[in-house]
Amino acid sequence: MGFFKKFRDAQRPFCTALVAAAGSSTRMGGETSKLLLPLDGVPVLARTLQALELASGVDAIVIASREEDILPFSDLCRTYGITKPVKVVRGGNSREDSVLRAALEADERTELLAVHDGARPLASPALIDAVIEKAAKCNAAAPAIPVKDTIKVAADGQVRETLDRSTLVAVQTPQVFDASLLKAALQSALQAGVTLTDDCSAVERLGKLVYLVEGSEENIKITTPLDLIVAEAILQGR
Repeated sequence: MGFFKKFRDAQRPFCTALVAAAGSSTRMGGETSKLLLPLDGVPVLARTLQALELASGVDAIVIASREEDILPFSDLCRTYGITKPVKVVRGGNSREDSVLRAALEADERTELLAVHDGARPLASPALIDAVIEKAAKCNAAAPAIPVKDTIKVAADGQVRETLDRSTLVAVQTPQVFDASLLKAALQSALQAGVTLTDDCSAVERLGKLVYLVEGSEENIKITTPLDLIVAEAILQGR
């Protein structure tokens, strides 16, 4: 059975969650990884891992980390009772590289790869499972919420175009894909030297459709100190 144990119902695809956690955290204004900062007393990454732990569709977890965070992240898994099989691997110089490295470390039985931002600690297990269920049917799925603000295209401090808000959505994670499809898409993007901000974009480059699941306004990404304040308010309101 190798490194990973069996944590699954035989009637559904084996799914490995890939946690993107190798970012520099520069917008947090400190040298310590934002994923180790406390969120209502529990580190951000620990809350992310706890959600994946409770998601019935996730069988195993691979975390892509900076070299200096490998041991701290491994310790979090033990401290906060993560019982699903976990690997922590060194990430790359870009998101695509980090996610691909994690994907290549997934259990050989993996049919679906669920890529989740380590800095999205408030994704509910129900949301994670809903996206996995959708991807099991159509090979590529992601959660999304409608855009509330008016979005404009700008250049040189001037508005160039106003986009139709009714057609716009903000895409979140986890983004879940057929394992072979995602690995091929990431390898293609890396070979082409394309910089991507999410994994759906890699799959879209290959001409594949990504299907959307209703996301959650609570599923915010922790990027700045203000996001931590908002996330704590969300937790206290639950």
